[in-house]
Amino acid sequence: MAGFGGIKGLAFLLGVLSQASGSTMTVSVFTVTSKSAVLRWSRYEGALSYRVTASLRNSPIPVVFASFGQNTIMGSINSLNPNTQYTFRVEALGSLMNMLGDANVDGSTAPDVPTIDMASSKESQSITVEFTPVSGATSYILRAETNDGSFFSESTVPMSPGTVTNLQPYTDYILSVMSVNSAGRSQPSISVVAKTVLSSPQFNTSSPSNSSILVKWEPVNHAVLYSLSIIKDGSYSKSSINTTDTQVLFQDLEAGTLYCIKGNAWSPENIHGDDFTMCQITRSPSPQFISLVVTSTPDAGIVVSWNSTKGAEQYLALSLSGQNCSSSTNSCTLTPLRCGETNSVTVIAINKGGNSVPSYPVQIVSFPCPPQPIWVEEVVAGNCSLKWGPVPLAQYYTTFIKSDDGIEGTCNSTEPRCQFNCSCGYSYIMSVFAHNQAGPSPPGPLVNHTTLPCCPELTAVSAVSWETLMIQWSPVRGADLYETRAVDATETVLCNDTAPSCALSDLNCNSRYSVVVIPCNDVSGCNLTCRPQTHETAPCMPEITGVSQSNVSSVLVNWTSTNTAANYTVSLIGPVGNTLYCQSNGTSCKVPNLPCGSIYDVSVIASSSAGVSIPSYTIPLETAPCCPANLTVSQVTQAMTNVSWADAIGAQTYIASLSSPRGDAQCHTMDTECVMGCITCGTNYTVSLEAISHTGHKAECTYHGFSAGECCPSGIRLFRGTNNTLRVHWRSSSALTNYTAEVKGNGSPRVCSPAPGYSTCDVSEIVCGQVYSVVVAPLNRDGTKVPFCTSRMYSVSCVGSSVGMVLYRGKR
Repeated sequence: MAGFGGIKGLAFLLGVLSQASGSTMTVSVFTVTSKSAVLRWSRYEGALSYRVTASLRNSPIPVVFASFGQNTIMGSINSLNPNTQYTFRVEALGSLMNMLGDANVDGSTAPDVPTIDMASSKESQSITVEFTPVSGATSYILRAETNDGSFFSESTVPMSPGTVTNLQPYTDYILSVMSVNSAGRSQPSISVVAKTVLSSPQFNTSSPSNSSILVKWEPVNHAVLYSLSIIKDGSYSKSSINTTDTQVLFQDLEAGTLYCIKGNAWSPENIHGDDFTMCQITRSPSPQFISLVVTSTPDAGIVVSWNSTKGAEQYLALSLSGQNCSSSTNSCTLTPLRCGETNSVTVIAINKGGNSVPSYPVQIVSFPCPPQPIWVEEVVAGNCSLKWGPVPLAQYYTTFIKSDDGIEGTCNSTEPRCQFNCSCGYSYIMSVFAHNQAGPSPPGPLVNHTTLPCCPELTAVSAVSWETLMIQWSPVRGADLYETRAVDATETVLCNDTAPSCALSDLNCNSRYSVVVIPCNDVSGCNLTCRPQTHETAPCMPEITGVSQSNVSSVLVNWTSTNTAANYTVSLIGPVGNTLYCQSNGTSCKVPNLPCGSIYDVSVIASSSAGVSIPSYTIPLETAPCCPANLTVSQVTQAMTNVSWADAIGAQTYIASLSSPRGDAQCHTMDTECVMGCITCGTNYTVSLEAISHTGHKAECTYHGFSAGECCPSGIRLFRGTNNTLRVHWRSSSALTNYTAEVKGNGSPRVCSPAPGYSTCDVSEIVCGQVYSVVVAPLNRDGTKVPFCTSRMYSVSCVGSSVGMVLYRGKR
């Protein structure tokens, strides 16, 4: 039981802390060693102590035992045999050491403790341990630790020897071994102390030249000496050197050759540390026989070629202008190649040792740059000149010219220009290449040049109206648009169209226009060299200033005009088939033989070689009405007449007039007759008639004279005569007038006519007792009686059988 106080104390503590209790016990193996086992059980209620026994498996006889207090639930049992199967029993005891309860568990002890035979270090990070194997062990655990406790590790190995890794160089480690089976591990073996060897120097190699290798390293702690050896690849001969320095330069080596350098450090105990080998190739010799060729495919560049050098893994070609290319073969292409420069190229061989010395530079001249700027001059139509700026390093130039009809041409020159024929209305695409011994320049800018469109031929100008000219022409090559321009002294009229025809409207009349068709396109503009044509527009519209009827049958027309060279036609348009004309080169014209009572539209047209003007505004003309073919005047009463006439052409109203020195009579009517009073009897009248149109035009018509009848006598009296006669007496208005007296009763009328100058006559065979009407009337010159004298009524009384008194009874 000695040496187990610590474990018992732990068991006691665990027992105190445990809160488990009950009437049924359980037990388990917590851990084992080669000669001991730690058990864990549950608290049993009422127990004052616990007894633990160990019996060989299948044997009831305990071989060892241990006792524990009532508060303990974990304890160890010792003095067991290694690698042995046991049955462990825990008994709960009362105050009289009587068993209150128990529990069993089977278990095994770990294998026996191994013994270390030897521990040594051949590498700075590991120590190899040799030990004697033990029966029943399935593996072993190597334990390594430092004195200060800064390092502790355990490594599982299947058998001896075993190696502990991940150690520090030149460090003392305490080493022990434990055997392991399924039950657990044994106690550690008796420890031994071993030191790791020095770490290897970490070489950093380089090849300063193609015949040397420089080896450098950082100092190794505790090293007092370094050993290095070098051997050429494929050789069995090596050179060795010892040094206390931290670098070594190996010289007189072969260029481009692989060498391997091996080295280690020695400790003060004269034990060498880890070996370290580094292989280094020397730099390659400089490439020789450099060749340069300018190429343009697939990209412009310099093809550089050279002879292969020993040990080179890669080659690098460098140009003075900064281009570079690399290759693992003996050629590469420097791109991009800039035009117009002189360049030099060197080649370097590269391997893991570094870069070789550059080769001797080789000079080359690149192809020239593209000519630019490029422009076209066409000083004279049809003669073009393509020009460009001079190009450095260029020996000559080639110009390619292609027109839009597919025809191609070239032009070679040593000067920066090229002449070529360029027809109107064509488009040309041009490019220029500069050449030297390296080849042509890259394609320069393409220049498009479109010549001016051709001028139209056979341009036809015609007047389609008073103010419009129609211009037509054949389409011309190269024209996208046509500008038709008409210019006179005051204005410019434009017409833009894509069709080969144009109508210029709203032109000034009686003007000379310069008419030109200007073809244009979007690229080159308009051709302003086309020849114009002169064309005169029709005369301006005349303006009628007056239309006057100079007499009954003619009219005078006056107008204004700005064209003195024009001829003028006056038209009087009347009813269908009745149009009258007159012509003049002045500003007036007289039209004769106009019929009366007619209506005309008067207009004037000017004409010249340029055409016919717009007709003037129409002025209406109405001729005076016609006079009636006949007129009749009849006297109705002594002071009233009736005038009648036939219809007159063109007349709407009439004014009939009777004129005499003794007075006039007049009537205004729309009819064809008129009754006029206030006629003076026995007077000669002049008869006239005015026929008036609806616009007021008058026709003065004069007819034969009219004589009013003699005046009826006045103061008529009837006296009784003898022998049944009556005497009629009146007052005469004229001594030269002849009268007739008519007395009419029931029988035949009695008439008497006195001699001229007399105003009395007798009527016989009067019967008394009757009423008689008496009319005394003067006789006209043709002997007819004036019919409008009034009749008077008289009654004749009887005196016996003879005429008696005569009484006046009034007028009828």
